[in-house]
Amino acid sequence: MAKAGGDVRRGVKLRMDLVTFGEAMVRMTPPNFQRLEQATSFDLFVGGGELNVAVAAARLGISARWVSRLADNALGHMIANRARGQGVDLHIDWTKTDRAGLYFAELGAAPRASNVVYDRAGSAISKVATGAIDWQSVFNGARWFHVSGITPALSESAAKVTAESLVAAKKAGLTVSYDLNYRSKLWSAEKARAVQEPLMEHVDVLITTEEDTRVVFGIGEARDSYEHLSTEPYDEVARALQKRFEFEAVAVTLRENPLVLLNSWSAILVADGKLHRAPRYEVEVVDRIGTGDAFSGGLIVARLENRGWEEAVRFATAASALKHSIPGDFCLVNRGEVDQLLRGASLRVSR
Repeated sequence: MAKAGGDVRRGVKLRMDLVTFGEAMVRMTPPNFQRLEQATSFDLFVGGGELNVAVAAARLGISARWVSRLADNALGHMIANRARGQGVDLHIDWTKTDRAGLYFAELGAAPRASNVVYDRAGSAISKVATGAIDWQSVFNGARWFHVSGITPALSESAAKVTAESLVAAKKAGLTVSYDLNYRSKLWSAEKARAVQEPLMEHVDVLITTEEDTRVVFGIGEARDSYEHLSTEPYDEVARALQKRFEFEAVAVTLRENPLVLLNSWSAILVADGKLHRAPRYEVEVVDRIGTGDAFSGGLIVARLENRGWEEAVRFATAASALKHSIPGDFCLVNRGEVDQLLRGASLRVSR
């Protein structure tokens, strides 16, 4: 097994503002809204929750490092190259004996919902072991660490390394954010709660959705439909989470989806005893995968730039609203586009 750390220039390892840790996979999507069983070709992307956050942050102007374990083959190197291509620094454990994870995303249109099929069992990152990553080196000079609930869901060993990383991040003095990111195809709600509740003591900023909070922590009421949402119940959810786990801040993204390809997107954030609401955006959905990660990336960037919570949640929501318009998992936007949307973007052709 070979280890690859971050970029080295003039013999000095670069310091990163943000460090993320998790899996990335090769994604295949049939073109033109085809079903998987129809497909004769696929559009190919790379993505994974924590890598998506690092990409968004790097494109919005801060230095970001992604920590992972990859197969030392063409697929693993494709993942690494796509990450590097977006300006992300890498700290990778390479393995010749394990595989790259795959997933297939079938994009729907009303009344047929989109669907994901995973082929990730036994992937390289699921076999990561405690002690294998030098967290002290990884976190040297960093200010923020981000991970999500997908990583501990991958395996018992990945859950242990997630816990290890959180303890090390707090010891190093980093701000820690955690996206709950519940995936029912990876584990049960009961297992997700049992594993993640102990992790919350190390978390400063929780990022979650209206549904994940209820499923994992039992906070909030079940809904029959997400076509229309009122923010008031989620104000209470965010405050309840903050009180239970003593978070510095809790952000809840809010999605209304009356149609698959037409959604409303917004967010709330509770911090310092105050409620902050972001604007609501009507979005035409080209690809909604990775929008929550774009929100996380935008929020982290804004806070690392010492913006207040109100400005941070507005910036994060605008960045993630733009992500809906872009195929693939990565949020391929720049700061100017986010700022323009916050000022009030025109949909006329820019010439």
